[in-house]
Amino acid sequence: MARRDTPPRWDRKMQQRLARGEAAALGELYDRFASLVHGLAHRVLGDEHAADGITREVFAHVWENPESYDPKQGPLRSWVATLTHRLAVQRLRTTETAALAHDGTDDTDELERKVRRASVAARADYIVTSMPTPLRTALELAYFQRRDYRQTAADLGVTADEARRRLRLGLQLLSTAHDAPGTPPDRGGTR
Repeated sequence: MARRDTPPRWDRKMQQRLARGEAAALGELYDRFASLVHGLAHRVLGDEHAADGITREVFAHVWENPESYDPKQGPLRSWVATLTHRLAVQRLRTTETAALAHDGTDDTDELERKVRRASVAARADYIVTSMPTPLRTALELAYFQRRDYRQTAADLGVTADEARRRLRLGLQLLSTAHDAPGTPPDRGGTR
């Protein structure tokens, strides 16, 4: 069994391949994480074109700076999500500050509220897509199909206690989206 502080093998290998300049490694990384990056950027910025730009920036940064990922800080997925969040928030601050200046207003409190809402929403999206499938499926049944825990249990073929446990754990994970103001979708480090 692997030690808890040992990064996943794929993450270490990917970083090594990127550091050697393997273009195929960048392609694999893009295939695996492009939808995550674009989705997070779009959630923060609310703009398809801007999300495309952030996606390009993230993968360019990864290609040019593979050594900035520290496997000891967490999974590569978390690092990429953190980098995406940081760049998207920077872009949001820049565009919103420019819009405020253009309008002749200086409502920095409104800007911070907007950034906070976007950050929480992006973090919630990341949490939902990263949580284990049994928890996510139970939440989806309860939320989107308006199932109570008994109906969820029947749909999943589990006991009512197990359905309640899954729903409770899923909601506890989701509630952490509000926990840390201004933090990225995951606490994986960027250097």
